[in-house]
Amino acid sequence: MAIKDTSGQDRPLTKAARSTAWKRWLPMGLVLVAVLAGAGYVLRGWFSAEKAVDASRVRIAAVSQGDLVRDVVADGRVVAANSPTLYAIAAGTVDFVVRPGDQVTKGQPLATVTSPELQSRLTQEQATLAGLEASVGRAGLDIEHGKANAHKLVAQAEVDRQAAAREVEINKQMFEKGVIPELELRRSEDALRKAEIAVSHAKTEAGLAGKELAFDLGTARQGLDRQREVVRELQRQVASLEIVSPVDGQVGQLLVAQRASVAANAPVVSVVDLGAFELEIRVPDSFARDLTTGMVAEIRNGTTTVSGKVRSVSPEVVDGNVATRIEFGPDRPAGLRQNQRLTARILIEERKHVMKVERGQFLESGGGNYAYFVVDGVAERRKITTGAISLDAVELLSGAQVGERIVVTGADAFGDAQRVRIAD
Repeated sequence: MAIKDTSGQDRPLTKAARSTAWKRWLPMGLVLVAVLAGAGYVLRGWFSAEKAVDASRVRIAAVSQGDLVRDVVADGRVVAANSPTLYAIAAGTVDFVVRPGDQVTKGQPLATVTSPELQSRLTQEQATLAGLEASVGRAGLDIEHGKANAHKLVAQAEVDRQAAAREVEINKQMFEKGVIPELELRRSEDALRKAEIAVSHAKTEAGLAGKELAFDLGTARQGLDRQREVVRELQRQVASLEIVSPVDGQVGQLLVAQRASVAANAPVVSVVDLGAFELEIRVPDSFARDLTTGMVAEIRNGTTTVSGKVRSVSPEVVDGNVATRIEFGPDRPAGLRQNQRLTARILIEERKHVMKVERGQFLESGGGNYAYFVVDGVAERRKITTGAISLDAVELLSGAQVGERIVVTGADAFGDAQRVRIAD
């Protein structure tokens, strides 16, 4: 029995058939090589990363182009811009004629302080004033009397001088006729000179006496004026014992009890000026440094928006915030109440067509000098330059292109690594 071999099953292939099979497998080989090359590139990038971080721990945002608005939005409370506290002018007992919450007008009595001590002082000083007025009147009479005496002395001295002059004239005639000796003539001439000296002295004394009396009168009048001011001040204090409202508004608080005894300059009652409300908000310190007085603000009261402007920015930082006062515009809403809650928006700056990215923690971790850009699952640190910062966006001046993706939150987990793989 003959055993069959496989020679009957074999058939020779033609050259054309072998060429056709090679062409059929070539595209598949090229695709495989490309896939392997891409995988190798990706694996090379992944293996070149220094760290790996789970994607759930980071937040990635794309760089975009648009307008960037820097503003501050904060809740605040309505406060009275003018809320004076009234004080007792002197020690005494307080009698209130109003209650907290009462509507009052300017000049309306609020309370009265009974002060017997102040009333007694006023009576005493008024009596002193009356005595000084009498003294000034007496000083005026003394001046008139002194002037009269001075004129009398001058007139008498003038009469004595005239008599001495006549005696000299007669003695000259008699001496020329030889009736009297020369000695008698010389005595009469000496008497005339004495009389002339007496007249001159009397005039000087009259002038000095007048000045002395005028000085005494001026001193008395100064004392009188000083006493009048003392009485006027006490009268003002007595009148101020009736405490009146300095503004149209509402009684705030009674700071002491009815019929209570108070010391001088003790607070008694507060009044709220209903026509001078302001909104006080707390602004983060990072934004407060850009605020200036006069900036435009929008105040929302429910569904209504009214205008306002920044009136003051506190120089003190408390718990990372700065107290800012906003005054209402002419369209101030009616019915505002003390401590009412409202929302304000302050426009700081608006930039048109800038490159920006979502604001995130990368500003603090990188100091605004670098950020991690994500390409093919790998975050690589690159230098950037930041500009204006708003509540939700950051302006990028250089180092980035529109469409690129940046790790905005979670980059603190990267440490100082240059490249970090972000794993899903």
